[in-house]
Amino acid sequence: MQKIPRISFRQINKLAIPAIISGIAEPLLSITDTAIVGNIEINPTEALAAVGIAGSFISAIVWILAQTRSAISAIIAQYYGSKKLKDIENLPAQIIFINVLLSLFIYAITVFFITSIFQLYNATGLILEQSVSYYKIRAIGLPLTLFVFSVFGVFRGLQNTFWPMVISIVGASLNIALDFMLVFGIEGYIPALHVEGAAWASVIAQGVMTLLALILLIVKTPFSLKLVFPFHPEIKRLLSLSFNLIIRAISLNIALYMANAYATKYGANYIAAQTIAFQIWLFFAFFIDGYSSVGNIMSGKFLGQKNYAHIWKLSRQLNVYTFIISVLLGALCFLWYTDIGLLFSRDEEVLSLFYGIFWIVIIMQPVNAVAFVFDGIFKGLAEAVILRNTLLAATFLGFIPTLLLGDHFDLKLYAIWIAFFVWMLLRGGILVVIFNKRYIPKTLS
Repeated sequence: MQKIPRISFRQINKLAIPAIISGIAEPLLSITDTAIVGNIEINPTEALAAVGIAGSFISAIVWILAQTRSAISAIIAQYYGSKKLKDIENLPAQIIFINVLLSLFIYAITVFFITSIFQLYNATGLILEQSVSYYKIRAIGLPLTLFVFSVFGVFRGLQNTFWPMVISIVGASLNIALDFMLVFGIEGYIPALHVEGAAWASVIAQGVMTLLALILLIVKTPFSLKLVFPFHPEIKRLLSLSFNLIIRAISLNIALYMANAYATKYGANYIAAQTIAFQIWLFFAFFIDGYSSVGNIMSGKFLGQKNYAHIWKLSRQLNVYTFIISVLLGALCFLWYTDIGLLFSRDEEVLSLFYGIFWIVIIMQPVNAVAFVFDGIFKGLAEAVILRNTLLAATFLGFIPTLLLGDHFDLKLYAIWIAFFVWMLLRGGILVVIFNKRYIPKTLS
């Protein structure tokens, strides 16, 4: 094999570090909600369960709709690599318009049926009541979130992760401050709003992020938000990519829905423990996703340049970096195993259940790292069909059978997390095999 030039560590981290900071802002908001709500004085376990259920449903909607971010990033990166950005100057405004319109429609539909939706999660009584209350407020921010994510896709396509990082830091900092103020209240000024306070904190922070994203898009990119018709010819390809990624995201969220539905079925303490474990899993995922974003950003640019050798080299370097990071994160979690649980709850039964499965969350991180890196690379290569089929196989041939088998043997939370482990093994393994088969020969040509 010919010697392939090394992509510098500095070059990768110039994109990765801001992307990591930007990426962990989203789970940090959810973790903050979870930790603060889990420590309120009135019905903390039920409140924690409610935020877990509603939060997972909101994340599901956002992940499904936000797939256009990866499609936007991939297409803009390819035009950036071939130095033809002028050819797509009207495209970002058109896809942002479609995104926001779609999110408004989904908001209207879900708010109307939200009680029935959360009953499908096996939520009842106070948990159901608080889940509905939290969602009806938090979901106001859906169009705002989709707008921000679309702008992030534009910046990533332009090989810029700095401004998304700035927006995310401002949003996360504001959300954390508002969480304390609105959940617990300020005596004599603001009443304690409990679960609803956490929801309002997120909506206000999302509003500020939207304003920043709007300003920076206009000032820092060659694009505007002026809506021009007819639609750009690339809209068809972008929507096709998005459609396949949306099917993939739906498949992903079927797994997340089943995990939460089964945990809720086992009882309030189980879904509370599951919520804690999943928020930590998400934090790890978004942390590692910073390097996955580099795969998305740089592979798209290299594809535009037809530089397959650099695509192959990029995959190897990113896998090394993310493996090291995942091991370090896991080691820190083992070191502070008990203390981490106490950040979220003081309920002894909830903590006992959480500690019982936390080790599975930790040891699967290197596997997650491989899966996330290749997710990002295949998104940058616009290989949405492969990503779609991989997730369908991992969910319906791996996760669901493993969960049902584990539930049959009454493994409860162990069944859920063993199923997650199998799910990630399949996601990463399939993509590694396909990537090596397709792209190693191209580096030799």
